[in-house]
Amino acid sequence: MRVVGVALLDGSGRVLAAERAEPAHLAGMWEFPGGKVEDGETDLAALVRECAEELDVAVEPGERLGDDISLPNGTAVLRVWTGRITGGTPRAVEHRSLRWLTEAELDDVPWLPADRPLVEELRQVLR
Repeated sequence: MRVVGVALLDGSGRVLAAERAEPAHLAGMWEFPGGKVEDGETDLAALVRECAEELDVAVEPGERLGDDISLPNGTAVLRVWTGRITGGTPRAVEHRSLRWLTEAELDDVPWLPADRPLVEELRQVLR
């Protein structure tokens, strides 16, 4: 299984982070928005669809951020891209909350373990 995520950049040196509402053991942790790639769907098509569903925005994917990350269950891989919003204002449809973070604020939230290595990669993009 493939899972995609996006580090949405606002052009002012900030990235959008999303606070998980569920499942219970992940609630309160932060991630890059995204989700599972469906059968017959490309990674980038899934990324665009997930942002529409989870954030109510249209996005344009950018460059890949880091390498594939194996998720804890061992049956899935996470792939993350940078991107930008091309339509709408983000709202937390499926998340507890959303927050725009500067490079200096990246450590202010508890990131999911899978997303954490990409936060380090993102520092270089935000500088």
